[in-house]
Amino acid sequence: MIQLGRHVIDSQVLAAPMAGVTDRPYRQLCKRLGLAYAVGEMAASNALLWATEKTSRRINHDGEPSPKAVQIAGGDPQMMAQAARFNVERGAEIIDINMGCPAKKVCNKAAGSALMQQEDLVIQILSAVVQAVEGTGVPVTLKMRTGWNRQNKNAPRIAQIAQDLGIAMVTIHGRTREDKYMGEAEYETIAQVKQKLSIPVVANGDIDSPQKAKQVLTITGADAVMIGRAAQGRPWIFRQVDHYLKTGEQLPDPSEADIAGWLRDHLMDHYAFYGEHKGVRSARKHIGWYLKGLPGVKQFRDILHAAETVEDQLRCLDDFFLKAA
Repeated sequence: MIQLGRHVIDSQVLAAPMAGVTDRPYRQLCKRLGLAYAVGEMAASNALLWATEKTSRRINHDGEPSPKAVQIAGGDPQMMAQAARFNVERGAEIIDINMGCPAKKVCNKAAGSALMQQEDLVIQILSAVVQAVEGTGVPVTLKMRTGWNRQNKNAPRIAQIAQDLGIAMVTIHGRTREDKYMGEAEYETIAQVKQKLSIPVVANGDIDSPQKAKQVLTITGADAVMIGRAAQGRPWIFRQVDHYLKTGEQLPDPSEADIAGWLRDHLMDHYAFYGEHKGVRSARKHIGWYLKGLPGVKQFRDILHAAETVEDQLRCLDDFFLKAA
């Protein structure tokens, strides 16, 4: 159980923010299938971008079950503070600060995991955001990496700074900025952070099964795990992991009928959220993830990518599952 302000999260399994993946339709389905906590896609702190279609969708939590967590990214303390206030006014119940993204387009702007190399700036950003939401009851959390390279793993020091400044929870991805998503995550640095802090610590990186989640919790002593890429096309993984951690029992994988039903629900919400033109195209990656490993999916991909309308895309899926049955 994790306490974040007035919110109690009765689970040790959280969903990681992923740009282009963890949008509102995805989060809502995951929560319907048993997920207790999800952080939304990374949103820019630049006020000039808030009215754009892309950013306005990323901070849209309308109708989503609580707690509604918005992640903000940027390298300017005052802009980050302004972004925090703006999102709280729009209904955000938790503000998460991104210091974990290794993407070049983010790091080149001195944001994301690039911030870990500038500890003075980290202090300014954390202080500004915490002060910006003071008195609102909205907690501020932090997601970061183990360091900016393997020779400079400063996560334990930054985590201590974060706790001292009023950050309510710290999530650590077990790779450095330099590692990006290559190689295997390491968890010893996360264990060091956990030993130093009294606030909740969440372990992230390469957690793809209930057994791996249990192993990582044992190694790190963390309060919870956060799952990212392993949940792409597998929104049911959160309840599988949660059930295993609470009972020691392994839930079976869903049937193809279950997968077909959840995928259709996801797509209908996805189309409504993005509109037909954008929705059909952006849905392709989700469909590919859902169907990965199922018989006949390789031959199906060309047919799927040729579908240009909602009707055609759904018909393709119906045909695929009908043949699989």
